[in-house]
This record gives sequence, structure tokens and C-alpha cells, in this order.
Amino acid sequence: MKRICCYITLFITLVGFSQTEVWVAPNGDDTNKGTKNEPVQHIDIAIRKVRDLRRLNDTSVAHGAIIHVAKGTYFLEQSIVFRHEDSGTEQSPTILQGDCDGETVISGGIPVTGWKKFSGNLKGLAKKAKQNLWVADIPIVNGAYLNFRQLWVNDVKATRASNLDAPQLDRILAANHTEQYFDIPKPEQKFHDTDQLEMVIHQWWAIANLRVKEISYKDDKAEVRIMAPESQIEFEHPWPAPFIDAKNEYNGNSAYYWVGAIELLDHPGEWFADFKQGKLYYWPRATENMKSAEAIVPYLETLLAVKGNKDLPVSHITIENIEFNHATWLRPSQMGHVPLQAGFYITEAYKLKDPGTALKPKLENQAWLGRQGAAVTVENSNNLTITNCVVQHVAATGIDLISGADNVSVTANLVTDAGGTAIQAGFFGSDDFEAHLPYDPTDERELVKNITIENNLIQNATNEDWGCVGIGVGFAQNVLIAHNDISDLNYTGISLGWGWTKTVNCLNNNRVFGNKIHRFARQMYDVAGVYTLSAQPNTVIAENAIFDLLDAPYAHMPHHHQYIYLDEGSSYMRIENNWSEKDIFFCNANGPGNEWENNGSKVSETIKENAGLTKDFQYLFEKLEE
Repeated sequence: MKRICCYITLFITLVGFSQTEVWVAPNGDDTNKGTKNEPVQHIDIAIRKVRDLRRLNDTSVAHGAIIHVAKGTYFLEQSIVFRHEDSGTEQSPTILQGDCDGETVISGGIPVTGWKKFSGNLKGLAKKAKQNLWVADIPIVNGAYLNFRQLWVNDVKATRASNLDAPQLDRILAANHTEQYFDIPKPEQKFHDTDQLEMVIHQWWAIANLRVKEISYKDDKAEVRIMAPESQIEFEHPWPAPFIDAKNEYNGNSAYYWVGAIELLDHPGEWFADFKQGKLYYWPRATENMKSAEAIVPYLETLLAVKGNKDLPVSHITIENIEFNHATWLRPSQMGHVPLQAGFYITEAYKLKDPGTALKPKLENQAWLGRQGAAVTVENSNNLTITNCVVQHVAATGIDLISGADNVSVTANLVTDAGGTAIQAGFFGSDDFEAHLPYDPTDERELVKNITIENNLIQNATNEDWGCVGIGVGFAQNVLIAHNDISDLNYTGISLGWGWTKTVNCLNNNRVFGNKIHRFARQMYDVAGVYTLSAQPNTVIAENAIFDLLDAPYAHMPHHHQYIYLDEGSSYMRIENNWSEKDIFFCNANGPGNEWENNGSKVSETIKENAGLTKDFQYLFEKLEE
């Protein structure tokens, strides 16, 4: 399919002047001049060439600079970074543009080659897997075997060996919070090696990845102890904790599954990495020939970073028509992963013996958080555009506007096969800012504000961390989330707000309009198509279409899901003219000033028809099928 470089066409038409052009190609040479006939090979070298021209105030960039990146795949050894010194101006922007006639792929992965049919013995391997197994050497990086949690074969994600494909998942029997262990039914497999074994437990609206320290077997039960630091976090944090259905009122105790052991490799499409011996084992799917297949594991966490500071932001940059593939995120393998909500992991959390803080007299817990990695990150940037790009095959977040983002447009992008949240923006607390505090910084340059997230196609996000969301916006203001098509999620479609507080803060003037949200809540509960937190004056949620709300099979309350959900502290918002297939809405501990009008199944079908991608952006569905 021929790609659409709409921004550049408009830019040239409006300006009417020529711009400096630097060319990059896979077969280029970094000693070249960077012309179309003599391209450089690496994108960071092209960025340097433009940077030098701006540093010298060269007149050739008076009307802008375009970095043309030819079609092909660029495997990165380090992240591409735009700094303040790369900034353009309104009259002279810098544009990073992929080839309009082909796919320009920036990959943070490393190919795995030299696959051979496995013929030896492997302790713990299922008999049915042995005759189907292939093996390759794990890539060595910086003198050590590369650690990774994902594998893609012929552009399709393979499955890390687990028992998630079992007919049903077991459920914990008890959680001993004092001695920090779980009682479980005796596993079908007896794991001979727990070095990489993880217990992934379903708890309310989040899952936790817990590295197994020890399993002790006794009769028909087993006792599971977890590694530090996640053991303390898991057994001390009250929300969302492992659930025990002591009165048999719900759907049972918390479910769990195992991942990361050779005993679990028993189906086509599954893999296991032995990081001690440096071997990667894979059972190919029927359509895959490992002699010719392309297998890639992720290496870099961030592929492209726009990184300024509050005094020296990055300005007037456009990133267009680039495909970002293969980003890693290793914290669960290193320290476990116990989220509070929406994928934000807890660094410390506990129940308060004597409830209450100055702002919340009834608060009974506190938590401090960390943020997942992302393939594309933005910090301290203004007048930035990310458009017509593809972000796929990433371990955690796709695109993340972390802080200090002002007048940023994320439009017409496809985000698919994301382990976490597809598009994220704003402040969500940190390890030095308690999660329940209202955020209203004295230095407004910290804020994420004046953001447009529009006409993006988001599909199959949250496929590793089930508790993440399609689009997540924390403390931010003047954010427009409009005409996105969001589907196939395990939790919430659009999450807006943070802090669980009725105190007025920096959150205001946000608009969620005309989005299509469908096939969501596949695995989690306490979920919504559109979900909000905290006071948000002058915020409007209108004309969205929300449908195909699913029943989560493992949730202890599988029907506790909504089309629109105003959660704790939600205040001063207007919710109107939203179409949903059923009239299921929920409000929990809201503040004042919320107005509801004309929402539900009786809203005009025209609202549903007009929601989602507008006519000029329907071509994104073709990208999804490529």
C-alpha cells in the first residue's frame, strides 16, 4: 500500500520554499554527504547533520529540514534522541519522514539465526514437544546472553511457555500476608528449576508478575514463596490485593497461571529461553519453516526519545510515516511487577493502621509508583507531531507523553500488539509523589497540556499486562481524545484522570469525543469503555460509541463492568450523547458537579455511525491488515 505523507505535502504548499534534505538508506554510508544519491546509513547521523546546520545558523535550514528515511529495516544499537539542539521553529521545522512508497521500519530488536532441529535431551520437556522443537543460540550483547521476554516469528508474536492455554486456570487457596506465601493446589507439573518461573496472579483490575523463589509440596497442596522486592509489595499492598472468596459469593479466589519454565512448553507457537546455557527453544507453528523464518527478540526499551528539559525544550519536530517495532521491558524479570492500576507498578504500598491524611481523612492506604517503559517517549517538548506512524510488537507502552509536553499532536497512527497501554500522557504519581495526592505543580512547565490524540487505530494492546488501557491520560489539561478506534483490550478503553481525589488540581478542560470503543474487558473487572478519576472541571465526554463489552472469565466479579464509569473523586464533568448497546453506567464516590444527559442505547444511531476514525483516516485499517 502506498503511504500518505500528508503533513509534508501541506507543509511545502504553505511555505513555498525549499528545505534542506538529508537522506538515509540501509545501504548508505555515514561518511557520505547525506544527499539522495549519497545517503548516510544511520538516522542519528542524519539528525546530527541537521543539528550542526542549526548550530551554525546556516541559511540552508531557514525554511526547514527534512530527514528522508528510505524504506527498509533499521536495527538500532541505541535509542534515537531528539534534543533541544535539534529544535526547529514555526518557520523552520525539522521533519523525520519515512519513505512514502514503502515501509520504513525502526527496530529495537535483534534477529535470532542459526535455527536447528532439536535432537538432544532436555529435563522437564514434554514428550510431545521434543520431536517438534527447534533451538538457536541466544544473541550475546555486551558479553552476556541477551535477556528478553518476547519473541516474534515472521512478524507474529510467539508465546512464552505458560499454562495459560489450559481449559481453566487454578485459583489460590489462601494468601498468608504475615509470612508472605500462597497456598495453591498441587501443580500438575513439578518444576525442576524455578529460576525463571513466574506466577501471574489475577487480582481485581490488575495482574501481578511474581518471580517464584520456592515451591514446597505437601500432599495435594503446595506453598509458593516469592522473590524480593515484589514479595513485600504483593503481601502488604491492599489495592488490588489477591482476592479470597471466603463466603463463596463470587466467582472464586484469584486465578493464576505459570510462565517461564521448560515444563510449560507443550504447544506450537511457544518458546522457552535457557539464559544459563544461552539456548532458545521454540515449537514452530504449522505455517513456519525455521530454516527461512525471521525470528526477532527485543533489545532496546525506547526506540525514539524526544527529550528536552524545562528550560530547553524540544520544539517544532514532526515524526511521520515511521514503523516502530520490537521494544523490550525487563522490570518484571528483574524485580517483579505489581501494579496499582493501568500498569503503573508499585515501589511501596501498605495499609494505614490509623487511616487518614490531611487531604483525605478516610484514606486507608498509600502507594508510590513507577512507570512502564515505552517505545516512543516525549519529555519537555512543544509543537511536536507524531503522525501516520505504526507502533507494534512492543513489550509495554507504545507512545508516552511523560512530562512537559505542550501542543503535541498524536494523530493517524496505528498501535497494535502492545504489551501495555497504547498511547499514554500525563503525570501518574511517582516514587517521590504519593498516588492519592492532587497534582498541581507550581512550575506549569511540568504539565502535559494542549494535547491532541485523534484518529488513531488501537488494536490488541494490553496483551501482556492485562490491567493496562487503550488510551491513558493522568494529570493533564486541555487534552482532546477524539475519533480513535480502540478495540481488543483486556481492561479499559480510555482512562482519564488520576489521584482518586475530589480536590481541584491541574486536571481540567479535557474532551473525550467521538471515539469507538469495542471488544474490551476481555480479562479484567471494575472496567469501563471510558473511565475517569478525580476532579476535572470543564471536562466533556460526548458522542462516543461503546459496545462489545465482554465477560472476563477469571474475574471474581465478571459482570462488574460498565460502558462509562466515573470512579473516585470524579467531579465537574459533563457526560452526554454517548451511545452504548446497554444502559450500564456506574459512579463511585464521586464529587460534585457531574452532569449526565442522553446516554445509552436510545441515543441516535448516528452517534455510533460517526464514531471512530473519520473518512480521511480509514486507510489505517489497511495498515492493520498488511
